[in-house]
Amino acid sequence: MSPGSLKHVIASSHHEKDARGAFRSRYRQLWLYSVCFTAFVSLTPLVIMTFVNFYQYQKTLDEEMRSQISRLTSISRRFMDDFLEEQRAALTYVVKHESYDDLCDQQKLGRIFRDMKESFGGFVDLGIIDSEGNQRSYVGPYDLAGKNYKQQEWFQEVCVRGIYVSDVFLGHRHLPHFVIAVRQHDTASGGFYILRATIDTEVLDSHFASLDLKSSSDAFLINHGGVLQTRPRHHGEVLKQCPIATPPVSSKTEVMEVTTTSGERRILGYAYVEKSPFIFVVLKRPQDTMKNWLLLKSDMLWLLATSIVLIVAVILWSSTSLVNHIRDADSRRDKAIQGVAYTNKMASIGRMAAGVAHEINNPLAIINENAGLLKDLISIEKKPLDTGRLLKIAEAIIKSVERCSTVTHRLLGFAKRMDPATERVELAPLIEEVLGFHEKEAEYRRIAVHFDVPEDPPTIESDLGQLQQVFLNIFSNALAAVDDEGRIDISLEKVDENTVAVTIRDDGSGISERDIEHIFEPFFSTKGDYGTGLGLSITYGIVENLGGRIDVRSKVGEGSAFTVRLPVRRRS
Repeated sequence: MSPGSLKHVIASSHHEKDARGAFRSRYRQLWLYSVCFTAFVSLTPLVIMTFVNFYQYQKTLDEEMRSQISRLTSISRRFMDDFLEEQRAALTYVVKHESYDDLCDQQKLGRIFRDMKESFGGFVDLGIIDSEGNQRSYVGPYDLAGKNYKQQEWFQEVCVRGIYVSDVFLGHRHLPHFVIAVRQHDTASGGFYILRATIDTEVLDSHFASLDLKSSSDAFLINHGGVLQTRPRHHGEVLKQCPIATPPVSSKTEVMEVTTTSGERRILGYAYVEKSPFIFVVLKRPQDTMKNWLLLKSDMLWLLATSIVLIVAVILWSSTSLVNHIRDADSRRDKAIQGVAYTNKMASIGRMAAGVAHEINNPLAIINENAGLLKDLISIEKKPLDTGRLLKIAEAIIKSVERCSTVTHRLLGFAKRMDPATERVELAPLIEEVLGFHEKEAEYRRIAVHFDVPEDPPTIESDLGQLQQVFLNIFSNALAAVDDEGRIDISLEKVDENTVAVTIRDDGSGISERDIEHIFEPFFSTKGDYGTGLGLSITYGIVENLGGRIDVRSKVGEGSAFTVRLPVRRRS
């Protein structure tokens, strides 16, 4: 085998592998599209409904959590209202039922203090202050008798309002407490006096500690300046700034989401305590109430994952089965089309048989004549043979044999069945080879055939055998359409980097607008009894299969133009 033949075999092998790879790639792509589309249609509603359920359940839990916080906050606010009102009522009762002189009596004031402490609890001390701010009588753990409070802010406040509840402070005791003071008019002197009681915040701390809260949640009091009034669990110390901003004033219980100074999210429930500087606050972490949601989420995700696995398994099985059936059907169809195309090709060659026979007969006649002459020269003439003349006769015989060989090889090349394969195809030699079959018919009918070849003829990757069939069918139709002494023009051009166009134009009878819509339909023919109606239909299918298209322009009486557009690289 010559190096050129070996190179051709290797190239053909590579092209066949590329074609098989493209064939498999096309069905892999179809399988992938089928799986993806079916999975999208099947799984999207399932996933959407799952996440909608997640959202709805989370929203329900969030609303339930906010409702619990709101209820707990409202209950604690009522406790604070009742507690403070109880203390105020006790003090008011004392000043209304005891005289100023009795209250200034240390022993009587001590008895009243003991009774109030036993009945209500929380009282640290009790004192009577006259209108000048002097403490006239005092019962408690510290020596505060005679102390003057006239310049104190709380004293000014109680003088104006008649009743006063202070913020929590440390004072002399260095323990958190707050003051409740009530003013009472002294009918005897015409002035007033104040009964002042100190309340230990331990009572409030005990109540807030008893609330039904998770260990990570918190409940405490702050004042309007955001200073902690009771001892929180996790959010600072008493009389330190609260890690959340002071919530806006509201007459009812509010629940909102806030961020602490450390950047942590919290759900805040708060309520302003009436007639006091206090704001009751409940803080909860959102994740504390989401444990049930996380459990449900886990169950739903397992259900979703199981459903997806089952659905995907069914999709993969059905898509694989479907694509296999399609591939088998395409293979049977391709074989059927190849059989019809080969039959059509053989019919075309049969129609060209007369021209081929004529083309072979002429060289055979020359061979016969020269062989006879050679025999006569050898057998008749007695003188020495003319070597030059014999060589001329031999050359004529060899040329005629080569001519016959070229015609027969061309015919055999067109007649043999060729398996589909992608290879490098030079279009100009291919078209010239097709024209060679009709060369004698065109000469006999005096039909002018003009082939416009560019300076750099394009080369494409395609199927040589199928392109032979395409151009043979179109050129045969052009010859059938033109009259004797007609004209056929063939042009070859590169439209762009990816497309090559071959146009075969004739000046024949043309095709009507009504028929031009049907010329590529199977068994439709404009040749009457002489046409099968398969040539253009097969041609159209081949070109489409090669990744190209056919454009037709025709006008009755002026001729037709068939433009075959082919990709430079065959698409899979």
